[in-house]
Amino acid sequence: MTAGRLEIDIVDQARGDIRLSVSFVAEPGEVVGIMGPSGAGKSTLLGVIAGTVRLESGSILRDGQVLSAPGRLVSAAARGVVLLGQDPRLFPHLSAVENIAFGPRAQRVPRAKARSDAASWLARVGLAGFGDRLPAELSGGQQQRVALARALATDPAVLLLDEPFTSLDPVTADDLRAVLHDQLAATGVTAVVVTHDALDAAVLADTLIVLEAGRVSQRGATREVLATPATGFVARIAGLNRVEGVARNGAWERSGRRVVPADAASRDVLAASTGRPVRAVFRPSAAAISPRQGGAGAAEANGWPARIVRHEATPAGVRLHTDEPPLFVDADLSDAARFPVGAEVTVSIDAAAVRVTL
Repeated sequence: MTAGRLEIDIVDQARGDIRLSVSFVAEPGEVVGIMGPSGAGKSTLLGVIAGTVRLESGSILRDGQVLSAPGRLVSAAARGVVLLGQDPRLFPHLSAVENIAFGPRAQRVPRAKARSDAASWLARVGLAGFGDRLPAELSGGQQQRVALARALATDPAVLLLDEPFTSLDPVTADDLRAVLHDQLAATGVTAVVVTHDALDAAVLADTLIVLEAGRVSQRGATREVLATPATGFVARIAGLNRVEGVARNGAWERSGRRVVPADAASRDVLAASTGRPVRAVFRPSAAAISPRQGGAGAAEANGWPARIVRHEATPAGVRLHTDEPPLFVDADLSDAARFPVGAEVTVSIDAAAVRVTL
């Protein structure tokens, strides 16, 4: 089955206390990433596409064929859609090669060919020679590789992935992420990937859609969305500061704090937006914290007085959060002692590293 064109139009779908409304098109071979906070409706979206959740209003089409509509649902066998979740859900009594061959056998592929193709798939996901092992004899990462091979062996038109790396350790997740990237590229299957990890989106997805409270808050090319977050949630998952302010006199301003950006695009935004809300977007490394020297201090261009309000441990050290404006700075562990919670500090901003957006 060749990759399919997927058309999603969910108009008003109940999901707990929220109503899910999302529309998008995934072109043949395109990988669409879906991100959002818990409870935003991501799993409900996948369930509707997969046919495990009944659609209340709208339609799901593949290559112009209706897969789901209110009161109408195409059978699983005819959908050409496969869902791979966090749990590999391998048949415990079947070997790895038999698990992979199960789908093709159900599609009436001769047993010998199904097993031969399954062995080939095992090699493609880095498990050549593991065909006779039962799931209990495989690690979690190896089981997920078998599950991926099993999903792709059925030659689906659309592959749905629901946080497939969540239960894996970081090293295993990195390896499997690379395998999945390679296999999606090799097969050209249309895919929708739900994830909480910006790295998953950056590696796998051509397009990124962000759901918040059941609605699309941002969409676009993945790297563009992560580089120019439209909401605080997107900024957080991208590891960026996004600070609200106002355009005034060619600068971003907030409560007397000012940043005069260096890049031309930001200056154009400021010039066209005088008096309007704008956002300063920058990496934590663009800000530096130093002890405040005497008195309350005064704000000046690209720097201002602030107070440390929280410490957040990171793999590389500590993240220092300030009060006004609320932002965070990555620092060394030694800085946690130098700048305890409550410390009065001076924040300095590298204007060359700041982008201003609407």
